[in-house]
Amino acid sequence: MATVRPDSRSEMLRDGLRQTVDHLKQRRADLIDAGVIADYVALNWLEWHGGSLRLTIVGGNVCKQMAPAPTN
Repeated sequence: MATVRPDSRSEMLRDGLRQTVDHLKQRRADLIDAGVIADYVALNWLEWHGGSLRLTIVGGNVCKQMAPAPTN
């Protein structure tokens, strides 16, 4: 069984965060692996709220960091 280095795991999570947020907006959390959800919660990028998942301020900031810079 291959182990994933912590830095590559966090890169994978960062890369997949936008798609995860899209799934949550579409109310399709069932498409997100339970292990990935646990990792996002541990990183404080997602949180449980009333039985559903939502993006935290930290998670929102991560998304903003990944957004393309506006062109002038």
